[in-house]
Amino acid sequence: MPKPKIHFLVCGNKRPAGHPKGSCAEKGAMEALNTFSQKLQETQKYNTVKVSMSSCLGPCGMGPVVVVYPEDHWYGMVDAEKAKAIWDSHVNEGKPVTEYLIPEEAF
Repeated sequence: MPKPKIHFLVCGNKRPAGHPKGSCAEKGAMEALNTFSQKLQETQKYNTVKVSMSSCLGPCGMGPVVVVYPEDHWYGMVDAEKAKAIWDSHVNEGKPVTEYLIPEEAF
């Protein structure tokens, strides 16, 4: 497989119930991951786009967190609808969805 031009990393970290940070898994990360995977399957862009689940990416209070590389755009509270918009904007337009980006002060 060629090196992807766009790589969507979806935090799928799962912590024990009641953990003070919570986790992306309990906040719906699989819904976001499944949406990105479905878009990849629909578009067949396997040579240019990669979708992966990761462990903890850091800003847990903003979960589910998605990072898009190589641009290094960090998104928070990503649900299925946001995942579709993020995919369409990056893959079709080559730009971020600014209103979904995690603010710098959240890191």
